[in-house]
Amino acid sequence: MKILHTADWHLGKRLDNFSRIDEQLLVMDEIVQIADQQDVDLVIVAGDLFDAFNPGVEAIELFYKTIKRLAKNGMRPVIAIAGNHDSPYLIDAPDPLARASGIILIGHPNAIVTPFATEGFKVLRSDAGFIELNLPKFDYPIRILHTAYANEIRLKQYLGEEKESKLNEILAANWLKLAETYCDDKGVNLLTAHLYMNKKGTALIDEPEGEKPIKIGNADLIFSESIPAQIQYTALGHIHGFKNIGTAEKPVIYASSPLCYSFAEAGQTKYVALVNVIPNHPAAFEKISLKEGKTLVRKSFDNIAQCTAWLSNNRDTLVELTLRSKTFLKAEDRKLIYQSHPGIIYLIPVVQHAEEFHADNNDINLTQDISSLFKDYFKSKNGNQAPNDDMLDLFREILNS
Repeated sequence: MKILHTADWHLGKRLDNFSRIDEQLLVMDEIVQIADQQDVDLVIVAGDLFDAFNPGVEAIELFYKTIKRLAKNGMRPVIAIAGNHDSPYLIDAPDPLARASGIILIGHPNAIVTPFATEGFKVLRSDAGFIELNLPKFDYPIRILHTAYANEIRLKQYLGEEKESKLNEILAANWLKLAETYCDDKGVNLLTAHLYMNKKGTALIDEPEGEKPIKIGNADLIFSESIPAQIQYTALGHIHGFKNIGTAEKPVIYASSPLCYSFAEAGQTKYVALVNVIPNHPAAFEKISLKEGKTLVRKSFDNIAQCTAWLSNNRDTLVELTLRSKTFLKAEDRKLIYQSHPGIIYLIPVVQHAEEFHADNNDINLTQDISSLFKDYFKSKNGNQAPNDDMLDLFREILNS
């Protein structure tokens, strides 16, 4: 059985004010092509389907078109769970229509999927946080424990546990109960969740820059050791870099986001995971790199001519640009830089001071005119660097307004 695991689509996400929807269109098409070329039997999307609780029309349309193509009109099951960026109610809302296309949308951790059948598969059994499928080409079922995102308090409420109990223990007990009830060695057994999970005794994984954090302190860390022994592969979402926090025999995989969504991810290769699994054997996985999307680059220059030359030769990138100089950036230089490249997201000017200036060692001459006082004040705050003409013009404009 072949399974495609992807996560953290964040459809509708912007990089500052820069839209990524065109790149997302391309990478969603690439994921569909991989699923078809590899002839996968099941697709799991492990949360953060959208970037916002109320996504825009373009993002919603792209999501439904993509999962419909992945489902091949009900011939291939697609299971998509909500992440911490998603509204569980928005994910659940189209469920009756989605099921007709072979799409199983799960918004809440305790969801019970009503059994149904399509031409390509059948939902045999369902329980809170569990689903069992049968695909005609296999003589064994596939069981999936699923935990969509909920915050710590709500997750404990969903699972019917005391607030004082540790979340790790609650999840471990709930997963174990489901696994012992439904997951014998005569079927394929999977778990999918959108959670911050770590391997006990290892360094904490950094949450993605710009993400809504779901790890608050260390009291309620969730460890991979909580996954029941029956589970052969765990499909996680939330961390944007590809990572196996399990073992080679029992992979626990963050599949990564499909695009680099912050400059902290600059240079990362993005992946989907292709999983091969049969009952009572270790799952095997390979990561398939995604090619679509613009490259995010952090560049630093101390020469405007070199800067604009590089920008002109690398226009199909998104850039965080640091410009170091001994004077403040002039308006005409800033204009020239932005004209050289359409994808400058951040321009960070850094003034390199030749000498330190200590204002407390200088007497202030209060008899000077206001412009001279402003120059002295500016120099006292900027390492003895005098304001340039643009800054002085702006000061005079404010003064006269």
